[in-house]
Amino acid sequence: MRFPDWRPEAPLQRIHLDWLDRAGIELALLRLDLVDEFVSGNKWFKLTPYLHLAADLGLRGVMTLGGAHSNHLHAVAAAGARFGFETVGLLRGEEQDNPTVADLQQLGMQLHWLGYGGYRRRHEADFWTPWRERYPQLLAVGEGGGGLRGAQGCSPLVTQIRHQLGGIGWDDYQQLWVACGTGTTLAGLVLGERGAHPVVGTMAVPPGHGVETQVPELLREAGATNAGYRLIDASRGGFARIDTTLAHFILATETECGVPLEPLYTGKLLLALHDEIAAGRIARGTRIVAIHSGGLQGRRALDEKLKTLAAQRV
Repeated sequence: MRFPDWRPEAPLQRIHLDWLDRAGIELALLRLDLVDEFVSGNKWFKLTPYLHLAADLGLRGVMTLGGAHSNHLHAVAAAGARFGFETVGLLRGEEQDNPTVADLQQLGMQLHWLGYGGYRRRHEADFWTPWRERYPQLLAVGEGGGGLRGAQGCSPLVTQIRHQLGGIGWDDYQQLWVACGTGTTLAGLVLGERGAHPVVGTMAVPPGHGVETQVPELLREAGATNAGYRLIDASRGGFARIDTTLAHFILATETECGVPLEPLYTGKLLLALHDEIAAGRIARGTRIVAIHSGGLQGRRALDEKLKTLAAQRV
C-alpha cells in the first residue's frame, strides 16, 4: 500500500453557553468532528503512524479491533475504502446488525465476530498469532488505535490549536480538555504540550478500567514525565451509560450552541466541565480548549434513547 498523505485541519470554534458566560469562563472546541464526514474525529490522527508503518513494511492494509458501534472501526473502514488499502475488523460479541456494522460492510471491511470471551483474550501475548497467519499482508493495530504510535499521531493537534488562537481572538489558553476511552489521545496531547498547559482527561470509562495505568505507561515509553495532566471520572457509572441528566444536558447544549454531540465522549466531557465550574474549581477568566473527538456516527443507535430520557424529569 502507499501511505495516504492526507493532513486534515480541524477548525477551532468559540462556544457560547449561558453557564460559561455566568462563570466568566471562555471555551473553544477543536472540531475534529468536522475533518471529514466518514474519517471523522481523532481516529485518523491515531491511525496515521500505523499506516506509515504498514506502507514502510510493504503491507496491504490493517486489521484491528472494536465493538459493534466502534468509531475506530468505522474510521478505519472509511479510510481503507477511500485510500485503497485492505481492512479487517475483529469485533466484540456476537454478530448483529446496526448502522455502524452496515457501514463497515458497505465500506469493504472484512468482519470477524469473536464473541465476548474471544474478545477478552485481546491482551494475551499470542492473541494476534492466528490472525497474522491468516492475514500476513496486514498490520495488526490494537483496540482504538492505541499504543505509543497512536499517541504520537495525536501530538500535532496541539499545533493545530496554537495556530488558530489568533483567529478566535485569543493569545493563549489555560487548560486543554479531552475525553478518554483508552487514554491514547490524552497521552498524545500531553506529549504535544510539553508542559505548556495542563491537560484534563475526562474518563468515559469508570476508574479502574485502564486509563490510569495506560497514560503513564505511554508517557514513560515516550521518555516523558507523568506531569501535566489530571483525570476526572466523567463516565456516570459506566462506559456508554446514559442518564436523564446527561440526555437533558446534551440536547439543551446542542440547541443553544448548534454543535452536535454524542453521549459517550464529548457530551460527557462538557457535562464534566459544567460540573467542575459549578463546584467552583475553575477560576473566572480561564480560557479552555476542549477536543471534540467526533464519534457522531455512533449516536445513530442512541438517538431514541436520548430523546426518551430527555422527555423524563431530571
